[in-house]
Amino acid sequence: MNTLVFFYFAGVIVLTASLVVALRNPIYSALSLLVMFFHVAGLYVTLHAEFLAAIQIIVYAGAILVLYLFVVMLLNVKREERFHQQRTVGVFLGLTLLAEGLLLSFRGEGPKFGREQSAESVPAVVGNTEGIGEVLYSTYLFPFEIASLILLVAMIGAVILTKKGIMESKS
Repeated sequence: MNTLVFFYFAGVIVLTASLVVALRNPIYSALSLLVMFFHVAGLYVTLHAEFLAAIQIIVYAGAILVLYLFVVMLLNVKREERFHQQRTVGVFLGLTLLAEGLLLSFRGEGPKFGREQSAESVPAVVGNTEGIGEVLYSTYLFPFEIASLILLVAMIGAVILTKKGIMESKS
């Protein structure tokens, strides 16, 4: 049953990610992206990472997708443009990934679903939030701070560009 649920989520994720790139209308692409974000959150739930699933929905489906829609509406895209000049490269990479997946599944080196573990091999259970917090603020503290500085610079740049655009449109 776990395998079936995984393949459902994985199939919908691949399909909607392909639709994000393939659809002409940017609003439909954003809706496909929303469906993909929710299915990624569902995949996190099947991995017993409920905290990551909630963060996936709040941050990506909530904030990032709203930002994309805001940009699409701000740009006021009237005509449908296609930027799909890399079709041969996409087909080549897609077939390569498909061949690798089939090769791994036939060799039996893919993920093992439903394997039983003995009670001695299971580590002590730490909650999702505690484990993420410990790793984030100890091992990955420096990259976390760098990412926050990059986001701060991007936010300041967006405010400056917006103010410059407002000033230029008034004159």
